[in-house]
Amino acid sequence: MNATFWLRFKAFVIDYVLILAYLALLLVLSLFLLPSVQEWFKQSLIVAQFAGFIVVTLPVSLYFMISDSAIGRQSFGKKRVGIQVVDKNGAALSLGHSTLRTILKFLPWELSHYFVYRITHVEDGEMPLHHVLTGGLIYILILVYILSAIFTKRKQSLYDLIAKTQVVKISPK
Repeated sequence: MNATFWLRFKAFVIDYVLILAYLALLLVLSLFLLPSVQEWFKQSLIVAQFAGFIVVTLPVSLYFMISDSAIGRQSFGKKRVGIQVVDKNGAALSLGHSTLRTILKFLPWELSHYFVYRITHVEDGEMPLHHVLTGGLIYILILVYILSAIFTKRKQSLYDLIAKTQVVKISPK
């Protein structure tokens, strides 16, 4: 049976607590133990964006890529609520398949990082149209991801539909 939106949301909230703990650890490390890391974010937009990707997005993405694949089977949050990501045939995802799903899932998150880096460098003037469009795309993707997970027959988000995956309830072991 497919997992409801609320089960998926609950699992994501649990996983997000882990992400927040990781971000808090990064903050402490960058403030007290490795303050030189802060300099990476004061460089050019490209260097700052790359540093943010390496330090934040990549580790979080790797967590989901590995834990939602056949290697880990479930993220911590999914394990707690009894759901699992599977392919269209009900089999565990390969690492490559899980990677595709994770990239699609976190596209709005990475676009928002791109957007924030850019708008913090907009001087007193009008925001360029491509920044406005990027900001709009982020919200449209998030809305479509949520609505599709609520209203599709198999409760699949848009990224699940594209990746040909689904989130199902599993029986406790």
